[in-house]
Amino acid sequence: MFGGLVFTVQGNTVVGVVGDELLVRVAPDDTEQALAQPGARPFEVRGRISKGWVTVAGEVLDDHVLNDWLQLGRKATAALPPK
Repeated sequence: MFGGLVFTVQGNTVVGVVGDELLVRVAPDDTEQALAQPGARPFEVRGRISKGWVTVAGEVLDDHVLNDWLQLGRKATAALPPK
């Protein structure tokens, strides 16, 4: 999926790794704040922005920053029904 490695909780994707970038599931209420973070941008597929997803540049991901993104992804996934 997405051409990379994904991590799921109860069948729902939380985050994915594509190249050196992180793809993070984001709840609608958290999207604006997420996109304001360093290295974050909307996730695009074939020129179209995918709502509910943010791409994070690998160069900004230290342990602390990565943990924050993982928490945000888990929060968004927790609101979804299991697959």
